[in-house]
Amino acid sequence: MADDPTPNAGTPFAGMPIIDTMVGFPKADRREAYKFLAPHLRDRESQEEFTFPAQYMFKDLPAEVEHNVDTVALVLDNLDRFGIATAMVGVRDDRPDAIRALQEHPDRFRASVEIDPNGGMDAVRYLERMHATYGAVAATTFPAGYQVPINDKRYYPIYAKCIELGIPIFVCAGVPGPRIPMAPQKVELIDEVCWFFPELVFVMRHGAEPWTDLAVKLMLKWPNLYYSTSAFAPRHYPKAIVDYANTRGADKVLYAGYFPAGLTFDRIFADMPSVPFDAEVWPKFLYGNAARILGLDAAG
Repeated sequence: MADDPTPNAGTPFAGMPIIDTMVGFPKADRREAYKFLAPHLRDRESQEEFTFPAQYMFKDLPAEVEHNVDTVALVLDNLDRFGIATAMVGVRDDRPDAIRALQEHPDRFRASVEIDPNGGMDAVRYLERMHATYGAVAATTFPAGYQVPINDKRYYPIYAKCIELGIPIFVCAGVPGPRIPMAPQKVELIDEVCWFFPELVFVMRHGAEPWTDLAVKLMLKWPNLYYSTSAFAPRHYPKAIVDYANTRGADKVLYAGYFPAGLTFDRIFADMPSVPFDAEVWPKFLYGNAARILGLDAAG
């Protein structure tokens, strides 16, 4: 555990458990994780210079690691230092670090599975297999990365399978960071999905900007729609989202970081105390809302 026995001491959320719904494992070459975007990238910086496709947006990226580093131990140390009880990590058959973390530390890690809707029924079967094999508590997807709109018919079998499995889906929404077309992630497209699938738990990822006012309006409209704060340093959380959490949306907004893709935990938790959440919002934002929609018990 951390040297400090009380992580986050002196903050508005001192002593509160935390669930982070977006954690990864550092790599020796960050570019490996984004090879799937290559067919959609056209500008020279993205193709030749960036190691991270949204690099122009982030300063002080988390460091890449040497090949012999125990990345599971490294991530666990970060979780301990910042009081994170549970981390949701993306799992695949070719991610031995994620698989080992789930097997050796089931009390600290829970699996999510990234889905490419272009796979048709193979994607549906893959989601079902990963849920059965690794106990995936959520699906995730990146519509702009696959160039498939949020409300496209290719997504509908995936949404239906999430309902059958009783798991939420976390979906990137808003203008994407990588230099690829934004049209698949327009927030207005979520309206149709929530209408057609009222049983689907749909969580917006990566900001929903510049349509955060619309995101709030849709969360007021649809009881099955949520928002996570992934990919944003806390000082940049959209005002509309913070205001919503402090009024009618305390049960709808949940914390997510962005380690190691674009943010360190040091950066996140240095910023976090300045977020003007009301006192009663913090435990829901940091733990309660994620625990509820991921089906985790009170112990995390």
